[in-house]
Amino acid sequence: MKLGAAMVAGLALLLSLGTTSVAAADPVPESDAQILATNFQLPFPCNQTWTGNSSNSSAHQSWEIDFNRGSTADADLGDTVVAAAAGTVVISAHQGSTNGYGNLVKIDHGGGWTTYYAHLNTRTVSEGQAVSQGQQVGTVGNTSKPGNNISPHLHYEVRLGTNYPANIQKAVFNGVTFGYPQQSVTSKNCGNPHTPTEVCGSGYDVIDSATLGSDGAVYLLYNSSNGNNCVTTLKYKNVGTATATTAYLEVEGSTRKTDSGNFAYYAGPVIASAAGKCVRWGGKAGSSTYDSPPEHCG
Repeated sequence: MKLGAAMVAGLALLLSLGTTSVAAADPVPESDAQILATNFQLPFPCNQTWTGNSSNSSAHQSWEIDFNRGSTADADLGDTVVAAAAGTVVISAHQGSTNGYGNLVKIDHGGGWTTYYAHLNTRTVSEGQAVSQGQQVGTVGNTSKPGNNISPHLHYEVRLGTNYPANIQKAVFNGVTFGYPQQSVTSKNCGNPHTPTEVCGSGYDVIDSATLGSDGAVYLLYNSSNGNNCVTTLKYKNVGTATATTAYLEVEGSTRKTDSGNFAYYAGPVIASAAGKCVRWGGKAGSSTYDSPPEHCG
């Protein structure tokens, strides 16, 4: 099997994007999205304390927040940024000279809810990728449009619907509304600490993924150095507690390989060589199941 698509980059985002609906692959069901909307967590790793401010920037339209924690201007450069809730990445791109977002990741959580992570130094997810709550999406940076010199910080937004800027919502972390205009918040974003590439090993890259409602996500990876594929299912719920979780990979003409049992964090890795053949792949977490058609042939 060959890697079928390159990482998406260079997608321009105008401020008018706030009025444009972008469909996400495998969106979180609306009922689950309403639960997620009240369970967003701070977009930083577990137990870190960050100070957010909504009033320091003249570019802010509404309830956006700029986050820092260091005592010097460059102290936060390169710090980890994680997903505030599970969802699907619909934008991972540098905005170039179009606007002031710089490196931007946008995640669709279903039900019209989206989050924005801007000015990133690096982006670690790609468009169409399913991400879990607490999964790294990038690092804190100061990217923007040419001539816009800013110090490193995370610009964070929560939006509901498409009527920009009225769709910008007050941020809620761990069920508590942020204390506008400024507050220091300690992260309770203590979800699944594992990533698909960590599970499958060095050399593997995510080439496809599917959300399993709000229960988890299943990932298909490829290793270009040896031609192997890998499938893993990561849990979103009951993380750390052994519950039924499954991952499988079926190469055309071969018997399906499955890892199924009660696991605390993930099922897999399920690894097989599929050079020149199609694959079926999928998995299960909680009550949600994904089964792919024969695809990624080559």
